[in-house]
Amino acid sequence: MILFPAIDLKNGEAVRLEQGDMARATLFNRDPAEQARAFAAQGFEYLHIVDLDGAFAGRPMNAAAVERILDAVGVGTKVQLGGGIRDRATIESWLLRGIARVIIGTAAVRDPALVKEAARAYEGRVAVALDARDGKVAVEGWAESSELSAFDIARRFEDAGVAAIIYTDITRDGMLRGLNLDGTIMLADQLSIPVIASGGLASIDDVRALLAPRAQKLEGAIAGRALYDGRLDAAAALKLIRAARAA
Repeated sequence: MILFPAIDLKNGEAVRLEQGDMARATLFNRDPAEQARAFAAQGFEYLHIVDLDGAFAGRPMNAAAVERILDAVGVGTKVQLGGGIRDRATIESWLLRGIARVIIGTAAVRDPALVKEAARAYEGRVAVALDARDGKVAVEGWAESSELSAFDIARRFEDAGVAAIIYTDITRDGMLRGLNLDGTIMLADQLSIPVIASGGLASIDDVRALLAPRAQKLEGAIAGRALYDGRLDAAAALKLIRAARAA
């Protein structure tokens, strides 16, 4: 199980949103690279970065901040990146710059062929983000809802080489209500693609739940606000995860 600390970028700064609403952003660090260094020093092996402005604009908007993060953590910490990645050129550009895994959201709904082509070309380096509100996947930075469920979209990519599905419950994101494990595990049980839980992780109890036998198909979970405000102790969480791996 991998715990992915999240760094969401808005205007070059690290923020957290509530339920994906750009008007409800809390600033946590004016220097995202400093935040990335801190997470790496705590022992996290992977970072989850989202270009929020890019998700709304449809193209990268915080590239300079992402590059500073890559420089800050070096090769010792892998970085997965989403937000505004909607064409092959952007995918290739980020992978060449050192991003370990790109995350495609809106384009996975609007242009599934792009995802399949990229996943085949870059094995293990393309993930799909499925962000659901009331059971339907939202796109364009969560500003618009589609008529498709997460499973409807995810099953398009079975056997396509997609590295992971990142499933976010938008209603819980940034709200510290706990992960929607029931819904996430239900999705994972229907797929062969690894699934990552996102939205609402609130405490060490969520980490324990992720390590329970029923969640063993999950690749991991994304942690945001709980890490920033101290509700989740990074050292304690990583100790639990290491112990579970050793067992």
